[in-house]
Amino acid sequence: MTEPATEDRLDARQLADAFRQFSLASEALTGAYAGLQTQVGQLTERLSVLMGALPAGVVVLDRDARVVQANKVVEGMFGGVLAGVDWTEFCAHRLVATETPGEWQLVQNGETRRVTRVDAPLESGEGRIVLLTDVTEAHYMRLAAERNERLAAMGEMVAGLAHQLRTPLSAALLYTATLVQQEMAPADKARVGTRALERLRHLEKLIRDMLLFARGETLGREPFAICELVAELAQTVEPVARARGIRFDAACACGDTRLVGDRKAIAGALTNLLENAVQALDAGGAVQFHAGLEGAMACFRVIDDGCGIEPALQSRLFEPFFTTRVDGTGLGLAIARGVARAHGGDIAIDSEPGRGSTFTLTLAMGG
Repeated sequence: MTEPATEDRLDARQLADAFRQFSLASEALTGAYAGLQTQVGQLTERLSVLMGALPAGVVVLDRDARVVQANKVVEGMFGGVLAGVDWTEFCAHRLVATETPGEWQLVQNGETRRVTRVDAPLESGEGRIVLLTDVTEAHYMRLAAERNERLAAMGEMVAGLAHQLRTPLSAALLYTATLVQQEMAPADKARVGTRALERLRHLEKLIRDMLLFARGETLGREPFAICELVAELAQTVEPVARARGIRFDAACACGDTRLVGDRKAIAGALTNLLENAVQALDAGGAVQFHAGLEGAMACFRVIDDGCGIEPALQSRLFEPFFTTRVDGTGLGLAIARGVARAHGGDIAIDSEPGRGSTFTLTLAMGG
């Protein structure tokens, strides 16, 4: 009987050895895979515990912006399970931008809450994580702090309040007494009556400005075109400037951009800045009114070529009742700054004696 060749026997042994090594490797891989599954399960459990323990809301989205996972905080905010929901469409109806960048308003069960929202894309590019934090209490604390600051300022100005009210009131009483007690020619009566009305109107404006300053907050929120507001204010101020022999130019580089805010309050703040600039100049001067966008802020600049403002006075311009005008109430700039801050912005001044002044009012675009 012929025996198989040695070469064939070696191939069989090698095949058996290879099969045995493959079996060992397969068992090792199976064990490693089981270990990985255990680790993934542990990590998933830890992630779920972590998401449940976080005080903030966490939403995991896939590449199509659909909710893959959401913790209980988020579901409590929106009142239901969110898995599978189209997040973009869902938020469009539930989250409303506020005057503060990054803060949104959420209404749930008749209660209005404020939340911050941060979107972080995943490194894989397969989706993103959204972090929602309820800042309602912090918002109310901020409003209370601002109100307390205004009340403190009002407390400091009480000493000067009597004088501020008494001067125009005394003048109005004097003019009125003159009308009642003396026989006067019609022309003199008209002149004295006009002066009495002027003092009473000044008194009324002083009281109105005081109430605006004390209240501080804005009343309404509506979207409006920035350039339309600039054009409207230009039409109001230009005739006044022309009557005083002052050149007035206005320009807006915002295009069709719309701002969300209290249009009436913003218009009042800008009107105050424009009127101050016009009244500070002599005939032959010039005032420029420019509006533009800088990042997430709308910027309004009122520029004059007047005599400028001394540094010592600049620090006091926004103090209640501080004024350099005989007929001023001293509350206009304080109110204007309050309006700007209520819209997430502020007012800055750049001025040097002899080279004019620039007032810049900034407003957040509302998220």
